[in-house]
Amino acid sequence: MEIIQLSYLDLLLTACLILALALASYLLKVGNTRQLLVAAIRNFIQLLIIGHILQFIFNANSLSQVMLISSIMLLVAGWEINARQKYRLTQRAGLKIATLSLFISSFLVTWFALQIIISPQPWYSPQYAIPLLGMLLGNTMNGISLGMDNLNQSIYQQRFIIEQRLMLGESSQQAISEIKSNSIRTGMIPIINSMAIAGIVSMPGMMTGQILSGTEPLIAVRYQILLFYLISAGTGFGIMIAVWQISKRLFDDRDRLLINNIERLK
Repeated sequence: MEIIQLSYLDLLLTACLILALALASYLLKVGNTRQLLVAAIRNFIQLLIIGHILQFIFNANSLSQVMLISSIMLLVAGWEINARQKYRLTQRAGLKIATLSLFISSFLVTWFALQIIISPQPWYSPQYAIPLLGMLLGNTMNGISLGMDNLNQSIYQQRFIIEQRLMLGESSQQAISEIKSNSIRTGMIPIINSMAIAGIVSMPGMMTGQILSGTEPLIAVRYQILLFYLISAGTGFGIMIAVWQISKRLFDDRDRLLINNIERLK
């Protein structure tokens, strides 16, 4: 099947839709016209740059280059998680926890997929490693961010209740057990919803992209199922790791709540 190439003129025509939307937002005084235009310009520039970088890495097929760009992706994702928190840990502890959780979950799940399931040659083939890791990091990042924010906010807002439960003899983990469960559940809601409606309400992005590029639908579907399962596992384990680390950091050895370790951003 022949792949239809898109020219920059085609992209320019599509950009007219963004300009029309920006004009409508301006006339209706929505207040997001500038943000919309800046986001569209950034999107174009960033994706164009990453396209050239990936083309270079794909041609080089070098493990060191794959590890370099993977490390950059990991650090940026960890930074974004910490930056999104309204209630976050002090002294950049949230950044460390987010990055470690992403590494343990996304990197190990990606390694498992490359080594055991897909098995490209070499196993670190950029064509498979970077897109897989990117999709895992992006989705896992959202889940961990939601879970961490829910945990920190709930503990901060319920600090007096938690301290009362501690005074009644409960351990630190017993006092926040329900909060931890709710935080894990909150972080997993997006990926569970995505899996539940895929193919009925929505056409997942990876599958759609493969079909548009000429891949047979059944092959694209199998890759999409694989991706959903990998993302679900990575998100779930990542949130659990983050919640466990935070719950340990917010209490001392005598099970006293260290509420000063959480800062509330205005």
